[in-house]
Amino acid sequence: MMRRWGLALLSAACGVLVAALKFSQGAPGGAAVLLAVFLVLGVVTSPLVFPRGVRAAEAVAGNRPIVYWRPGCPYCLRLRARLGSEAGRVQWVDIWKDPEAAAIVRGFADGNETVPTVVIGGEGFVNPDPQWLKDKLQTA
Repeated sequence: MMRRWGLALLSAACGVLVAALKFSQGAPGGAAVLLAVFLVLGVVTSPLVFPRGVRAAEAVAGNRPIVYWRPGCPYCLRLRARLGSEAGRVQWVDIWKDPEAAAIVRGFADGNETVPTVVIGGEGFVNPDPQWLKDKLQTA
C-alpha cells in the first residue's frame, strides 16, 4: 500500500518543506505557489487519477480491454490523460496492488514489469501509443 502512495506522499512532503523555507524567507506568495505545484504533482502521481481498479482475475473474466498500470508511471499517466472519457471503457489493474497482475505483465513483457501493458482479446501490447488504444475503443 505504501509503495503505491510513496511518490505522491514524497511530493507533498517536499512541497511542505520548500513552502516552509520560502515562507521563512519572507515570500508567502512564492510559498503558496510552490506548495500548490507540489500538491498537484502529488495528486497526479497518486492512484487517484485512475478509474477504480479491479483485480487481475476479475479483469481477465470480463470482455473489456485491460490496462495494467502502476502509480507514478508517467507513461500510464499519459495513457490515462489521452484516453479522457474513454478511460472508463477499459479495466484498470494496478500491478503493485495485485501480484497476479504483475505476473501477467511479465509474461507479455519478456519478464519485465513494463507498464502500461494493454491486453485486448488475449493479446498483449506493451506501452502502446495512446491514440492507437483510443481508436480501438472507438471502433469497438
